[in-house]
Amino acid sequence: MTVAASSCNVRVAVMGATGYAGAGVATYILGHPCAELIWVGSNTYQGARLDKACPWLRGRTNLVCQAQDVDLAARGADVVFMAQSNGFAMANAATALNLGAKVIDLSGDFRIKDTAVYERYYGRQQAAPELMAEAVYGLPEITGDAVRGARLVANTGCYPTGAVLGLYPLLAAGLISDQDIIIDATSGVSGAGRAKHALAYHYPEINETLTAYRVGNHQHTPEIEQALSMATGTNLVVTFSPHLAPISRGILSTCYARKAEREPVEGMAARCREALQAAYAGRPFVRIMPEGESPTTKATLGSNYCDIGVFEDPRAQRVIVVTAVDNLGRGAASQAIQNMNLMLGLDETLGINQPPLFP
Repeated sequence: MTVAASSCNVRVAVMGATGYAGAGVATYILGHPCAELIWVGSNTYQGARLDKACPWLRGRTNLVCQAQDVDLAARGADVVFMAQSNGFAMANAATALNLGAKVIDLSGDFRIKDTAVYERYYGRQQAAPELMAEAVYGLPEITGDAVRGARLVANTGCYPTGAVLGLYPLLAAGLISDQDIIIDATSGVSGAGRAKHALAYHYPEINETLTAYRVGNHQHTPEIEQALSMATGTNLVVTFSPHLAPISRGILSTCYARKAEREPVEGMAARCREALQAAYAGRPFVRIMPEGESPTTKATLGSNYCDIGVFEDPRAQRVIVVTAVDNLGRGAASQAIQNMNLMLGLDETLGINQPPLFP
């Protein structure tokens, strides 16, 4: 894609720039060929240089962290990233939009379209229902056409990213049933955020153990259901169980789906693999694993890739889809940059086309 000259001097503000997701956004913007980081906000590091809070940015920026004032952030900015806790964007996005900035929200404030469902799972009132209705769900390979030209994008959550990318094309092609889908996912500890100080997240508590949490009541459950329902036109229900692993970053999702009734048992995995390859042909950040190979979080570390493997269990007549993403990259910051690129008509790979880190 040719970069439009008018879009190649994008001024960016990041609110919540010293948390894991916000710092990731700031880091990507500093290396983006068409964007300039002009403003950063932080509650914890207000008045300190960004490279004090984020020492890997030494020599890359002289910006000082400001108070989280949306009016100051949006003035002069083309795009404002809101990487704050749930509730912040719904209270502040309208101000940024009214000042002419586009907004990409990395919290869950605008992902759920049903107000009652949002309030049940997030435990707070939806204070900006008109913006909730306007916001475009930002999963580029699925909703990219709607993201292009949008003013407000709700960046897809970390857990839903891998699960939806793995299952959506199979549902759309009618290869798997929309009944009895089970998603078993495990995340690194960074998914809790940089400022999480609860005892359960201390190193001695989290190391050498695996923990299931918020089973049956996780806020990403309705987000997954809403996204997958777009593939079928039905009100799809899934069972989603998240787990915490003693690794810094990464999400591995194992998704179990029954084959569609009309589909033969033989060759289920091969047909599903072909459907995924067709759906993501030409999409640079989704990689379909060869037959028999399973994704690993290590192979997506620090990147915007989603790796997908497909297996079959003929005895149970199930297809098993395994996906791996970096929860802070594809599950947050780099996906937010991909959405920004689409919003502005830029090549979606700009600034985020780096290979994964290894080892």
